Amino acid sequence: MDEKVKAIVAHITPIGWIIALIVNINDKDEYTSFYLRQTLGLYIISLIANFIPFLGWIVGVVVFAFWLLSLIYAIQGERKNVPFGHLFQEWFNGL
Repeated sequence: MDEKVKAIVAHITPIGWIIALIVNINDKDEYTSFYLRQTLGLYIISLIANFIPFLGWIVGVVVFAFWLLSLIYAIQGERKNVPFGHLFQEWFNGL
């Protein structure tokens, strides 16, 4: 599977993220790992935001915008961080 396709699949759903992770373990490349780390951070923030009544909805909309931006970057073949994405790259550096 192409690195760009793996990065796009990682964005589709958490299940797609797991599939991209498994495929990337066998044929590891930095481009896919970059987007695996970025989408993992966005998924975790989205999950946490679900437990906060009103503020969580606002955070969810912002996270969706960041997710969409990340997906567009992956489709274009660019490796760019979303806002706060550099933190995800540090925190999940083991992926």
